[in-house]
Amino acid sequence: MSGSGLMSKARLAFHEKLVSEVLFIHSVSADKAKNSSPLSASNADDDSQISRQIASSIASQIGARAEKKVAGQTAGNLFEIAVTSFLESSLGLLNDIRPGHWHVRHVGGRSGIPIAEFEQFSHLAELSRALKKDRTLNVLMGNSYSISPDIVVFRDLLPDEKINQNNPIVDGASATRADIRASSGGKKLLHASVSCKWTMRSDRAQNARSEALNLIRNRKGRTPHIAVVVGEPLPSRIASLALGTGEFDCLYHFALYELQAAVKKTGEIEALNMLEDLVNGKRLKDISDLPLDLAI
Repeated sequence: MSGSGLMSKARLAFHEKLVSEVLFIHSVSADKAKNSSPLSASNADDDSQISRQIASSIASQIGARAEKKVAGQTAGNLFEIAVTSFLESSLGLLNDIRPGHWHVRHVGGRSGIPIAEFEQFSHLAELSRALKKDRTLNVLMGNSYSISPDIVVFRDLLPDEKINQNNPIVDGASATRADIRASSGGKKLLHASVSCKWTMRSDRAQNARSEALNLIRNRKGRTPHIAVVVGEPLPSRIASLALGTGEFDCLYHFALYELQAAVKKTGEIEALNMLEDLVNGKRLKDISDLPLDLAI
């Protein structure tokens, strides 16, 4: 799918990055290809005929080519990096809608920005120090406060000069604890936490749900946007995370329009109905919707 808008162009660039680094078409064994296509894609479950069929159709639609299959862990990390790049470029287009100095960082659960560096979660640093000193308390708490997003979106605090540039809004007599004011002495504000799941072939995908609940339970102040970006081709597996409300704002598919066309092509009514329910129920959107939703 193509378009003339800048967001459509950013989406196309995102897909081109995936095609060059993580999304490839490959052949499967003769046993798996029996009575079906011998081709699959790097986000497919090769043991599932419908997964191969949907994934290879999506890959073909966005111009994937035959290459060596990427290892799952490596593919997941490359997917996170690609989503980070997409958000960096697309959020930069929205300054008229959501002014501010925005930052997008890939954390990936390995290194980068600890969650306690943000104002809403700064108290977790003190909690962590207390748990290290008290083994009994550490056992009781477990990992109930553990939060390690794949991608974080945050903004700089505003100096009073910026806030007052058009009108004298703030002074030293009131609004002295407002989080957005740099003069309040607070930390940067976490605007969004984004988890990425290239595939959803194990219970590990449900970690995103636990992490989202920890974000909600452990924050002081406004809850950040909580989103999940997926590359999974099977609607039933997407639904296992998307159904229900409360933990996530929404799930976003890296190629929803292509997924819809691919599922329709299979003729699998149950899969098609499931996908339509997720989309119509506003539990699944396209990756191009995410930047605009973050502008809310």
